[in-house]
Amino acid sequence: MYTIIKRIIDFILSLIAIIILSPLFLILAIWIKIDSSGPVFFKQKRIGKNRTFFQIYKFRTMRSDTPKDTPTHMLNDPASFITRSGHFLRKTSLDELPQLINILKGEMAIIGPRPALWNQDDLADERDKYGANKVFPGLSGWAQINGRDELPIPIKAKLDGDYVQNISFWFDVKCIFGTITSVLRSDGVVEGGTGVIEKAKKDLKKREREGKSDNRL
Repeated sequence: MYTIIKRIIDFILSLIAIIILSPLFLILAIWIKIDSSGPVFFKQKRIGKNRTFFQIYKFRTMRSDTPKDTPTHMLNDPASFITRSGHFLRKTSLDELPQLINILKGEMAIIGPRPALWNQDDLADERDKYGANKVFPGLSGWAQINGRDELPIPIKAKLDGDYVQNISFWFDVKCIFGTITSVLRSDGVVEGGTGVIEKAKKDLKKREREGKSDNRL
C-alpha cells in the first residue's frame, strides 16, 4: 500500500520542488553555459526498477568532450574533465537536482537506491541478492547517508537491501533529513567514488610491498 502512496507523494513533492527551485535552475543553467561550451543538462543511461534502463538527468559538470558512459573513476585524471562550476555543483550535490524531472516522469523516487550506470553489473548483481532492484532508484537513499562514495559495493548493496526491507513513510522521512545533513557536511563525497578509493588502497599496498622488498635488500 505504501508504494502507491509513495509514488503520489513523490509526484507532488517533485512538482512543488521544480516550481519553487525554478529560479535556481535558471541561475545554474546560465552559469554552466558561461563556464564552458556544451548543453546545460547531461543525460546518461542508468539502471532503473527491475533492471530496466532509463535516461537520468543531471546538470552538466564535465567538459563536453568527456568520454560518455564511463565511470568517473575510470577516467585518466578525472578532475581535469570537471568544469569550474562542476566542482561546486558536485560538492553541493546541486548537479542532481534535474532528477526531479525523472521523479516526475515516474522513473525515479525521492528516496531509494541510487541508480547504477547501465554497465555496473557488479553493483546490480549484488543488489539482486537483497531485492534492491525491485524498487525505483532514488535521488537519495539509505546508503547515501551512510557512507555514499566511500562505501564498497557489497556494503552499499546491503544497505540498499536494508532500505527495501524496512521501507516506510517514516524511514523515507529519516532518509530525507539525513540527506540534508550529509549534503551540508559534504559527507562521503569522493571524486571518482568507490573506484578511486579502491585504487588508492591497491596503490598503498603496492608501495608497502615495495618498501618491504627494499628493506630486505
